[in-house]
Amino acid sequence: MADIDELVFTLALVLLLGVTSYLISRKAKLSYIFVFIILGLLFGPVLNVVNTDLARKLFDYVRVFGLVIILFTEGHNLKWYILKKHLPTIGTLDTLGLIITAVLAGLFFSYVFHLPFIAGFLYGAIISATDPATLIPLFHQYKVRDDLRIILESESIFNDPLGIVLTSLAVAFVVPQAPSAQFIEYFAQYMPLSLAALSYFLYEVIISIILGVGVAIIGYLLIRHLKFERNEEIILFALGLAFIGFYIGEKLMASGYLVATTLGIILGNHHEFFRETAEDELKIRSTIDTELHFNEVLSMFAAVFIFLLLGMSIRLDILITTFLPSLLVALGVVLLARPIACLPIIPIGKWSFKEYLFISLEGPRGVVPSVLASLPLSLGIMYNNPTLISWGEVILSTTLVTIIVSIILETSWLPFLRRKLLGE
Repeated sequence: MADIDELVFTLALVLLLGVTSYLISRKAKLSYIFVFIILGLLFGPVLNVVNTDLARKLFDYVRVFGLVIILFTEGHNLKWYILKKHLPTIGTLDTLGLIITAVLAGLFFSYVFHLPFIAGFLYGAIISATDPATLIPLFHQYKVRDDLRIILESESIFNDPLGIVLTSLAVAFVVPQAPSAQFIEYFAQYMPLSLAALSYFLYEVIISIILGVGVAIIGYLLIRHLKFERNEEIILFALGLAFIGFYIGEKLMASGYLVATTLGIILGNHHEFFRETAEDELKIRSTIDTELHFNEVLSMFAAVFIFLLLGMSIRLDILITTFLPSLLVALGVVLLARPIACLPIIPIGKWSFKEYLFISLEGPRGVVPSVLASLPLSLGIMYNNPTLISWGEVILSTTLVTIIVSIILETSWLPFLRRKLLGE
């Protein structure tokens, strides 16, 4: 009974701290993600109001369910016609840019903490994805030119699941017992290890997209032909689709998160992919809007739990010990890794140097790095791997510092960059 009481107290506290965070962020004009993490740290490791072990157990469940909902919802909001228009830039940032970020961040991490590069690459993969939850409200507050806003928002929506795929690849090199490692070993029987790793990455991306499209087509046809008379029916149906897509993706050794994102993109842009009469389009749009509104509320709840529990999961002694080197690594990610990773968009010929600088200096980290931050530590505990547990504690703390630093810097200097680089 005591465990249940502690769990109920923790859930209630997280909800109340979520409300408090929104109020503080609105009054102080701060990113609510930053406030979530700080309050999580305060009520977790600093004041010991919430037990760290319990916070970590809860976080392991919340990060999976919450991220599926967030990515499914974000997929709805990604406009296909915009993605097609800026596909060369977005595609470059979400592939080459993502990998360069992970490698450079990994090098910084390994050098600063004197750890093997594979530990650094695991950290780099975890923080490689940028965050739409920070960028979208920020760009609403400060009116940024449409083409640049669309590039950055679309990049952040699509690189979330790709960052997860890259992290699963990094895990395969660190944890030989992991299913992804066994899959790569299978490929390695027929080709060099580097090509096996690339093949696994491409397999996850391609199969996940195919599965997402397949589930979306089935879901669309059911929405079109079933008569949903209550909002609750379509909401339950849509969530069921998202989670069954995630489940199938994971069972087939693909990325369930990318399946959920692709599913959201197809449903959110149904008029682009399916032939519809005016009556059908109106009916389906109304249905999709109903479930999207509910899922946006669920996404808000997921963000509250993810970021607050992340702060509560940190060990204070590790955070204090690693803070200065973590700060150095975080600055390297923001000021060096991200700008270098964005260089490949320049040959596209569409962007001036000032526009490139704006894109490269606006890539805050958020939801996906937060969700993945405790993964190495959890795997170390699961497989009884003392080395990975040690690395996991450092990666968790450094990821937290990187998220905070990137949010503070990149939300603070946006008005200045907008004025100086864009002349707005």
